[in-house]
Amino acid sequence: MLATTSSDWGAMMHHASARHHASARTGIWFVGARGSVASTATVGLAAIAEGQAPPTGCVTAREPFASAGLPAFADLVVGGHDISSVTMTKRAECLVETGMIGPRLFAATHDALERADAEVRPGYDPHAAHTDTDDGAGLSQQAVAERLAADITSFQERHDLARVVVIDLSSTEPPVDPAPEHDDVDALLTALADPARAVLPASSVSAYAAILAGAAYAAFTPSAGMGLPALTRLARQRGIPVAGQDGKTGQTWLRTVLAPAFAARGLKVLSWAGTNLLGGGDGATLADPDAVRSKLASKNRGLTALTGSDTTPLHIDNVPDLGDTKVAWDHVHVEGFLGSRLTLQTTWSAHDSMLAAPLVLDLARLLALAHAAGISGPVPELGFFFKDPWGSDVHDAADQARAVEDWVRVTSARAGR
Repeated sequence: MLATTSSDWGAMMHHASARHHASARTGIWFVGARGSVASTATVGLAAIAEGQAPPTGCVTAREPFASAGLPAFADLVVGGHDISSVTMTKRAECLVETGMIGPRLFAATHDALERADAEVRPGYDPHAAHTDTDDGAGLSQQAVAERLAADITSFQERHDLARVVVIDLSSTEPPVDPAPEHDDVDALLTALADPARAVLPASSVSAYAAILAGAAYAAFTPSAGMGLPALTRLARQRGIPVAGQDGKTGQTWLRTVLAPAFAARGLKVLSWAGTNLLGGGDGATLADPDAVRSKLASKNRGLTALTGSDTTPLHIDNVPDLGDTKVAWDHVHVEGFLGSRLTLQTTWSAHDSMLAAPLVLDLARLLALAHAAGISGPVPELGFFFKDPWGSDVHDAADQARAVEDWVRVTSARAGR
């Protein structure tokens, strides 16, 4: 554990005095800051803050969120970690070439992208060869996490931020192999200090760094992240609000809207088959049969719970020429009155990063509110944003929407709004 110095204590006291002001300047620290989603979110944030575009698609732009005292879009500052050398500006240029971001909007937000990329620091790549800048052989994961945490706290102090929200947007990892240390805080801390051990996957090292930095945290991917029980427990002990897991942006959101409708009509879903076609970095990552297991599990869990059917096959195929465009197809087979059968087929096509980016900004604003209100551990009411929500077994999109609206009303009052 990190020792607390007099300067640390001063910073803690400064931020404690601002803690109840949810609307104070807030940092968004992206893990995977140079990827398509983070770059799109940064473009969108700048465009909204500077009046270049309306906040269409941002849940928090409407009531009851708009009057809840959340940090303004203009008061959000972007930084992050990444192992890529491709800058956010270059990534956004690629998205312009695909037609996802308009040239005028890119030109208007170019300076904001440059400022954000200047705040990106080297991330943790456990597979990298040893260089002067990576976390090569000889360093414990504790030391790595402390280095990552120092980047976050330096960012917070440099921009005089009341708080920072860490959001993991990095590439999907394979499911983690269980280890006893994942369930025991003391055993985990002991293992982390041992340079010969790598007990945590990279996503969980970043989550642990968020804990060390006192930052709220959201897992927008299906990777382990903060989902390991020992880390969740540690976050609760340290007074850190967390939310996850795996952003519910398109096909899965539509499924959690439609499935309850069948149930409400007394119709029985016999099978629900789906296919995803996508390219870009996600397509390449999910072409790995180990990595795709995490995504398939999170996408199917809610549907199985809502329909009661165990016949929900889902395929994800890498189609490189699609780039950031995702095409999702579903075939639903339903039993109706007197054994009659009906089918529903849906096709969903969208730029995946455009679906995710506004929800990422929503999560930053809402977790800032949770942090200001002194909430710790998983925030189940934020399950609206996730395929596999922590602390909740509710998957119905309408029920989740009501829950997060009720939560923001109560929490904004608790935070002193």
